[in-house]
Amino acid sequence: MNDPNIQELLTELQAGDVPRHVAVIMDGNGRWARERGLPRWEGHRAGMGAVREVVKGAAEARVDHLTLYAFSKENWGRPAREVNALMSLLEEYIAKERRNLVDNEIRVSVFGETERLPGSAQRAIRHLEEATAEGRRLWVHLAISYGSRSELVAASRVLAQRCKQGTLSPEQISEEELAAALYTAAWPDPDLLVRTSGELRISNFLLWQLAYAELYVTPVLWPDFGKRDLFEALLEYRRRERRFGRVEA
Repeated sequence: MNDPNIQELLTELQAGDVPRHVAVIMDGNGRWARERGLPRWEGHRAGMGAVREVVKGAAEARVDHLTLYAFSKENWGRPAREVNALMSLLEEYIAKERRNLVDNEIRVSVFGETERLPGSAQRAIRHLEEATAEGRRLWVHLAISYGSRSELVAASRVLAQRCKQGTLSPEQISEEELAAALYTAAWPDPDLLVRTSGELRISNFLLWQLAYAELYVTPVLWPDFGKRDLFEALLEYRRRERRFGRVEA
């Protein structure tokens, strides 16, 4: 970290509380490439560098959980060439970063309809999760082939099946029961949602889990998003007052 201003931001962050869980909608790769006259996949490749920087920054800032929206269920509708490039880049990222993630005690898990991924990508994900399973410094969650509405439908089916089997009655269905049936049951809901590229929408991402998250939108395109941008978002979060529907004290 050579930029003294970034170090100052980090020092300020480490002197106080930071959100326990940060979720990020990584948007703007295609626009970044188009502005430079490059094919879209070059934007996605550039976005890999931003992922590396943000993971490092989150660990340095002592965030516990970082969730990255890497590939939505709707993204399967993109041109086959772009989808294939994204799958290749996923495998490339895993191959390049696995050792570094292990060395820095960063755990990685992937959630979504991963059975739709190519077999080689599924194997790469499985190996990454196994290799980083002991990481305790930061837990990174990658949403791949993910859609929140589909997740909620799947969770509802789990509860319906339990009712059918007689292990749960309809009257026992609660927010806690539903939350326990989601992909994200093992970690806390996000405190902060960051969206890059200036778009003002949630894009079918963690609809249940983001109920009380603070929202932070930046015009910065994802490939240009770095530690400084992350630290500024975390400091903005600290200035917010979270009331969870209650009046202030």
